[in-house]
Amino acid sequence: MTLGIVIVTYKCRELVLECLASVERYLPVALESTVVIDNASGDGTLEALGRRFPAVRGVAKAKNVGFASAANAGIRLLPNCDAICLLNPDTVLLDGGLVMAAQFLNNHADVGLLGARIEDPDGGIQASCRAFPSHLTAVFNRHSLTTKFIPGNRWSRQYLMSDWSHDEPCDVDWVSGACMIIPRRTIEAVGLLDPEYFFSIEDVDYGRRVHNAGLRVMYYPMASVQHRVGGSSRHAVYRAMTAHHLGMWRYYRLHMATSRLLDVLTAAGIAGRLSIHAASYTLRTARNRALGRPNP
Repeated sequence: MTLGIVIVTYKCRELVLECLASVERYLPVALESTVVIDNASGDGTLEALGRRFPAVRGVAKAKNVGFASAANAGIRLLPNCDAICLLNPDTVLLDGGLVMAAQFLNNHADVGLLGARIEDPDGGIQASCRAFPSHLTAVFNRHSLTTKFIPGNRWSRQYLMSDWSHDEPCDVDWVSGACMIIPRRTIEAVGLLDPEYFFSIEDVDYGRRVHNAGLRVMYYPMASVQHRVGGSSRHAVYRAMTAHHLGMWRYYRLHMATSRLLDVLTAAGIAGRLSIHAASYTLRTARNRALGRPNP
């Protein structure tokens, strides 16, 4: 299968260059079918891209249109590719496994979406494949105090799918958009990402839509990347935080809403969670500034 790569970047020039250097190292032929969509970074990303990777197509957006909309623009520019890998700019390939992933999709027509093995910079496994969220996810997600202080509880383990080694392919509910491989047949059956998600949750939504189309979503660890979380969102923390929670609300309304009362309670819970996260980040930033430390 012909593999295309789409990278959406915002104010992280050096990171996207490192990402492309890893593509050049492990999949040099893929550079000619790689598109970088720059969401109005204003940091010279495309100029540096043209000098260092002339085979890569760079596209400048006049404003930050969000991840999903920019990713869709990149996919549309690769109509002849049989599979598209959405790759975050704050990732680097650790091997040439994306070729194997594309071949796996070619050999398994019932699979509509693959997620790669994603590692932290220290080599630990990121929770890049998970169960679909429920209302319990508010208490047992990867950032919750419950998961932090009681990591072995069964609800956190169930949501984060942490009860297996992540060494073999496995059917899952959804996979992280940090490195997500979509075959052409899925795009034709399901469509593109929902552009109403500005940042975050679009990968959860897409996994749900792939399942609804009768296709499988799988975790595929033979393709590995390293991911430095927040490499792009740290330049617009409050906007990313707000977009994440608005994405939660959109996902809930599209896939989980059942009653008016539950709608109100869910909206209040999401708004409260956003308030707590924003206040916590503000306090941490103020403390770090007072202590002369870098911001998180």
